[in-house]
Amino acid sequence: MTGEAPDDAAVLEALFGNSPQGLFVLDDELRVLRYNRAGRGVSGLSEEGVLGSRVEEFAPGLEPESVQKLAREAIATGMPVRKRLIRGPSPSDPDQTLTLEMSFFPLAGAGQGRPAVVTVVEDMTAQQADTDRLAVLSAVHASVGSTLDTPATAGELVQALVPGFADAAAVDLLEDVGAPPVNSPLRRAAFAPRRAERGREEGVSRPFPFPTPYTQALNDLRARLVPVSSGAEWLATSPEGFAPLIEAGVHSMIVAPLTTGEGPLGLLTLYRTGLKPFEDADLDIARQIAATAAAHLDNARRYRREHEAATALHRRLQPNALPDLSAVDADYVYLPEGAGGGWFDVIPLSGTRVALVVGDVAGHGVEAAATMGQLRIALRTLTLQDLETDELLTHLDEVAAHVAATSRGDAGGPVATCAISVYDPVIRRCTMVRAGHPAPVVVEPDGTPLTVHVPEGPALGEGGGRVFTPAVVELAPGSLLAHCTTGLFVRRDRGDRGDGQDGGARDTGLEHVLAATTRPLRELCDAAVYRMAPVRGHDAVLLLARTHALRPERLAVWTLPADASVVGTARRLAERQLAAWDLADAAHTTELIISELVTNAIRHGEGPIQLRLIHDRGRLLTEVTDTSSASPHLRHARDSDEGGRGLYIVMRLSLRWGVRHSREDKTIWSEQELGGGTVDASAGLEAFDVDAVPAL
Repeated sequence: MTGEAPDDAAVLEALFGNSPQGLFVLDDELRVLRYNRAGRGVSGLSEEGVLGSRVEEFAPGLEPESVQKLAREAIATGMPVRKRLIRGPSPSDPDQTLTLEMSFFPLAGAGQGRPAVVTVVEDMTAQQADTDRLAVLSAVHASVGSTLDTPATAGELVQALVPGFADAAAVDLLEDVGAPPVNSPLRRAAFAPRRAERGREEGVSRPFPFPTPYTQALNDLRARLVPVSSGAEWLATSPEGFAPLIEAGVHSMIVAPLTTGEGPLGLLTLYRTGLKPFEDADLDIARQIAATAAAHLDNARRYRREHEAATALHRRLQPNALPDLSAVDADYVYLPEGAGGGWFDVIPLSGTRVALVVGDVAGHGVEAAATMGQLRIALRTLTLQDLETDELLTHLDEVAAHVAATSRGDAGGPVATCAISVYDPVIRRCTMVRAGHPAPVVVEPDGTPLTVHVPEGPALGEGGGRVFTPAVVELAPGSLLAHCTTGLFVRRDRGDRGDGQDGGARDTGLEHVLAATTRPLRELCDAAVYRMAPVRGHDAVLLLARTHALRPERLAVWTLPADASVVGTARRLAERQLAAWDLADAAHTTELIISELVTNAIRHGEGPIQLRLIHDRGRLLTEVTDTSSASPHLRHARDSDEGGRGLYIVMRLSLRWGVRHSREDKTIWSEQELGGGTVDASAGLEAFDVDAVPAL
């Protein structure tokens, strides 16, 4: 049996009566001809207020221009316009915000006063709220934690939450993490966008009143959704302190603890004034946000703690005070902003020479500072052995490779860069060598830059006996030598780094600063920092030295034949020179030292010998040079031995002594302290017959 076709009016009536969606039939002037009450926000309106009205007349907040535009687009094109989101206050309850999904379906045969378009309205408020919450969580993940700076991280957090999720947000951090949170002061780390509480400026530390939702959240580490009204009991703990909450119109807030495995770090507090009150779903999102933020804040806290420890260690490993030298006046500026491995040193050497050192260890933190300390000590030890500069870096490269193998488990990759200059004020000669480091900058006394090509050797740490080639230049008294790390080149305006080539420092204007060569070194150091304007967070070291020449009247040099008869002559020459220097009290000790050193050079050396005396700032330096490359060895002679005590005697009579090798000869030197520190010539020499020293 063939069924009868359903009546169109019955179908339409059933559709309008039973549809869970809002349905609106609009004419060509977009007036409502028919609607159902399933649409959210219209159920509370009278039928007379809706029928015959345009949407903007009964729902003025629902983006009327957008609704009109979409409806007319469907009528004009004859094509449906589907699933467009419209936001606005509910027509029946303006305090509620709705998110509606609207679709517009054009009708055939539209004419004046006749149905033209059907609008289908789907309430998406709850789904959109969930989407918005997830968007906030996504924004937190995307924007928070870009730095390891605690205030910056807290600032990123509150900016990500306001105004989309809260009207105001605050981050308060415990001053002493791990301490009992009750009555512990909390420091306001960040707040946005306006002040909700009086007396809590950023950076100020103070405890929250007890008991309040703040202290409760710190105690049990549970987030709370807190309605706020003037009658809330907890507000009475500090009526004046919490009065601004009521004045600002805060009606709800969320207090979420920021926690790690060690305990609470602080609190994240969210306030709403204009937005609708927080819901349980908002509390769930706040918990996730707090967990994410706590991880980033804990990383920043740990980094700061390690940074502080590394900086303290770094400073401790730097020279406490620069030595007072005849060779140079020196000063420095040291900016341990990044707690990396930059270091410097000024090392006195034999013969009034000095070694100027600047280096930079790869990496940051305690490990870099520890590596820097090992390399600095190793370099000092090697330098005091009077090695040639290229040999010095070769041995330091081997030490760096060993450090890498023991600390990182491998010997690959550079560990550090380094530049060394050794200046001799007697002959005014400066020897420079570098390993992957910017070349020293040299400025002559008149301010003219002196071009010195210092070959760039490989960075330290790979070992294998690599070659480092030194450069030698003669410097006029008053010249400036500048060593620096690449951190000084990191500019605010360019963000670049020195490339390690000879021109690296010149390109950044360091030579321009150093052109004022007569200014005090301290002023030049500060002026260089102001000029270079390095970015904070990068280590920077600048070591300046102004050269001097040893005064001729402080030096005596004699060349003697390699003959035993000249031992007495050498003693008499020294005696006369010491008398001229008014150092007759040191004559006896000095003659003993000269006797042993000259005798040793005659017996074991080759060719003529050179005797040199230097009177330098309360010290007397005695040097004997011969052409033999053989190194002398200190030994303890037996009572029955006729010889073998020479170097032992020199050691006992000297403050310091040593051997210095060059490619052509070797020098044995002795240093005596003049004045109250003069060594007793008879101390420890009971078995030695002073009168038996050879004499002419």
